[in-house]
Amino acid sequence: MIDTPGLVGGFLAASVRVATPLLLAATGETVSERAGVINLGLEGMMLAGALASALGAAWFGPWTGVGFGMLAGMALAALFALVAIGARADQIISGTALTLGAVGLTGMIYRQALGTGGAGPAVATLQAIRVPGLARIPLLGPALFDQPAPTYLAFLLLPVVWWVLFRSRPGLALRATGESLAMARANGIRTGWVRAGATIAGGAFAGLAGATLVLAQVGSFAERMTAGRGYVAIAIVVLGRWHPAGVAVASLLFGVATALQFVFQSLGLAVPYQLFLMLPYLLTLLALAGAVGRMRAPADLGRG
Repeated sequence: MIDTPGLVGGFLAASVRVATPLLLAATGETVSERAGVINLGLEGMMLAGALASALGAAWFGPWTGVGFGMLAGMALAALFALVAIGARADQIISGTALTLGAVGLTGMIYRQALGTGGAGPAVATLQAIRVPGLARIPLLGPALFDQPAPTYLAFLLLPVVWWVLFRSRPGLALRATGESLAMARANGIRTGWVRAGATIAGGAFAGLAGATLVLAQVGSFAERMTAGRGYVAIAIVVLGRWHPAGVAVASLLFGVATALQFVFQSLGLAVPYQLFLMLPYLLTLLALAGAVGRMRAPADLGRG
């Protein structure tokens, strides 16, 4: 007899788990874009965070790996801020170049430190933390209360980011910088520092997202393992209308789409599995195609 509640609960838990890196990366990108900086280097920062966390976990343990991942993301974000904000280079070009550079750099370091190719050695991971009592709630219990620490952290950070953006003076200065750079400068806001700070904060989130991939999901590092998740996270920010709550909903939607491909593959249908792998990315294209023209981005997004 099929345990339908168990299957549905497992599906929802998988959806939340795979949505966590996207949610973390998209939350950081929301902060960055609210300040007027579009960061296409997000994919590279996630990849650097993944490699650094794998090395940190292999040497000192999983929580040190998390710290290494965040530091790697912040270091690349600082480099991006130096070029795109300090030197006023085109944000699109410099972000793309950063991602391409990160792909090559992480591949080289990985081969030097962990081997010559394929998946790296397994590292110690962050185990799921089961909340007593709440984890036994039918359907939603396993999804919300039996997850690794980064999942709880991702959802706890959402109200914090919302409060900072919409209820604090630094958040007001950040949003003013993204909406009108000239007016913000006229009011004495040091826009360069605001944008740099928002970008580096976004890098910390991206590094944490990469660490989550390694330490809470895969348990190992592989070259290019982020597989476009950074770009999907940028699309999620658009779909979420640059708001933490909207970003959370959009992230869970993509988590469901990703988990759904696993279900389709398990059914053994006579369909090439690559079609199922396309599902989240196809959803990204369809969602963006339907959203374009109806979303209002920060007015000075991408302008320096």
